[in-house]
Amino acid sequence: MVDNQKKKKRILGVESNIFFVGLTSFLTDTTTKMVYSILPLFLTTLGASKTEISLIEGIAESTASVLKSLSGWWSDKIGRNKPFMIIGYGITALLSPLFAFVTTPLQVLSIRFIERVGKGIRTAPRDSLVAGSSEENNNAGLNFGFHKAMDNSGAIVGPLIAFAVLAAFPGDYRRVFLFAAIPGFLGLLSIIFFVKEARRAKSERLGKLAFRDFPKDFYLFLSIVFFFTLGNSTDALLLIKASDVGVSDVFIPIMYLVFNAVSVTFAVPLGKLSDKIGRKRIIIGGYLMFSLIYFGFGKATTPFAIVGLFAFYGLYSAATDGIQKALVSDIIGKEKKGTGLGLYNAILGMTLLPASLIGGWLYDTFNNQVPFYFGSAMALFSAFLMFLFYRRGRRNGTAHT
Repeated sequence: MVDNQKKKKRILGVESNIFFVGLTSFLTDTTTKMVYSILPLFLTTLGASKTEISLIEGIAESTASVLKSLSGWWSDKIGRNKPFMIIGYGITALLSPLFAFVTTPLQVLSIRFIERVGKGIRTAPRDSLVAGSSEENNNAGLNFGFHKAMDNSGAIVGPLIAFAVLAAFPGDYRRVFLFAAIPGFLGLLSIIFFVKEARRAKSERLGKLAFRDFPKDFYLFLSIVFFFTLGNSTDALLLIKASDVGVSDVFIPIMYLVFNAVSVTFAVPLGKLSDKIGRKRIIIGGYLMFSLIYFGFGKATTPFAIVGLFAFYGLYSAATDGIQKALVSDIIGKEKKGTGLGLYNAILGMTLLPASLIGGWLYDTFNNQVPFYFGSAMALFSAFLMFLFYRRGRRNGTAHT
């Protein structure tokens, strides 16, 4: 088995299957971030309030997120990931350009919801495939970091294309949505023709499953993620805040580009660092950084400050997103990776609804500072809980400290 692993083709330092999964995410995220980087502003042109914008994002993510746990469980059950990925990426490719034809916020919600169903179907099986491809070399941090970097590279290119289109056609948001169809379809072709199924032996497939089958540490970590996410409302509010303090609409996508450029730069190095010193230390630092960044968003009054905060927000993302998935992969057994990662993603998605409602309501009811102060406080509390979790692992001699 080891010899076969050594013979596998490598691209950019990772096994070719990991590369093409990353390429698919790169192309698909180019599409989704072209849409997402301008969608909050587009919704304001349709008459949506801050609370309504937050509600649309919260419903789309939270309602569809249950599919992340179901698709993860099903992929573990049958020992296959690729069919779920084809369906999920296909839905996004087909639905994204339809935003060009909507006339009401409710229509935006409908398309956004169905498109996020696609994400719910594909995410846990995709993460399970990445985790499964990491077992031979014990390099989950590197592989998840690489995938995060590819994902965020698309999130750089997408806003950059959106900026170019808006610069050429000011205010023509619908044209951006139409252009967004192209990379989405290329991503679908990548998953169909280049990604290979990471089949598992029947002995490694999931049998009957009960909640007691997961370690206690798994549920402790999910609890911490819940409290953190409760203060991490939709990023749409960050883009609206940027507009509030004077960032021109045409430059709003550039804010997303700055965020993702920094995240891409540091995702792989921090992933590799987590392989060496432990995931929890990096995550604690990420939570503390988030607390400071959100406090800064609350205080910010100038476009220059907003640009700097988006850059540091990218560093926080690199220190948490992929590394948290790698930690889940460390904690749970290999035959339950899809299910465990699905539950993790479901917690993130379902918590986003109350988080976004709280953030939007605070924004509309008070001002553009209070929602960010709330998020800062929740992140600080979560960093403390994560520190206690780290100490628990040290006392118990847990390998994933």
